[in-house]
Amino acid sequence: MNFDLPLEHVRTLLAVVDGGTLDAAAAELHVTPSAVSQRLKALEQRTGRVLVIRSKPVQLTDSGQVVVRFARQLARMEGDVAAELGLSGSGAPNTLPIAVNADSLSTWFVPALARVREDLGICFELHRADESHTTTLLREGRVMAAVTSTPDPVQGCSARRLGHMRYLACVAPARKGERSLAQVLEEVPVLIFDSHDDLQDAFARTITRGRGAGGRRHFVPSSEGFVEAIVVGLGWGMVPRVQAEPLLRSGALVDIAPDRGVDVPLYWQQWKLDSPALAAVADAVQASAVTDLG
Repeated sequence: MNFDLPLEHVRTLLAVVDGGTLDAAAAELHVTPSAVSQRLKALEQRTGRVLVIRSKPVQLTDSGQVVVRFARQLARMEGDVAAELGLSGSGAPNTLPIAVNADSLSTWFVPALARVREDLGICFELHRADESHTTTLLREGRVMAAVTSTPDPVQGCSARRLGHMRYLACVAPARKGERSLAQVLEEVPVLIFDSHDDLQDAFARTITRGRGAGGRRHFVPSSEGFVEAIVVGLGWGMVPRVQAEPLLRSGALVDIAPDRGVDVPLYWQQWKLDSPALAAVADAVQASAVTDLG
């Protein structure tokens, strides 16, 4: 089999994935949808694999994920070479896609990015996902790096420990009243970030012998909105310590289990790629983690 992959076809696959449809890719590449389709077919013939499921939006097969990772690595290296030659302003933006969990995004992660040298000209493209699912975006080739709770590196990636985020079980004073911890967990509604969020139930299981949280459930998919919902009395939930402490001091929140915080380990995973931009971001994230995480 001739495994030489034409760069034009590889870039076309990437445009299809990023655009979601063949029509969107055609508009981005200034060619016809028919030309995009022909390039995809030629690439699939070269690899001997089906790379995309032609739905709306398109879906990558496992083989497609491999080729897309290669395409993004290629784009990253091209950007680095252009930067070293002083040509960064003449081409595409020096974009670095990163997956990060919502609580890190709303607390320590954005200041970490401010540590990255401005002269590198990096455009950050942040993808929000639960820390236990950010590796999925890495595996699919949609991002080059991720903050994750998974220590085992995705194939083709390296992993380093950042530290941990401590979460405190909090509720508004009026909601707690005279209830015990067990009564709060059973009677007061619980706040859940999204369908991937098991933090509240995991905490409750340690108290209730495996039953999880009782009561009604409110889903609030915003870190700031999540904390605000607890403050106004919508229910109880696990709040990052850095967000909880000022509210505990002011009396806006009560820690219902002062000696039973939950530590969620965080890791930085990134592609094994010799990229100055990627290395600079990794160093900035690590430096912030030393001071901002446990």
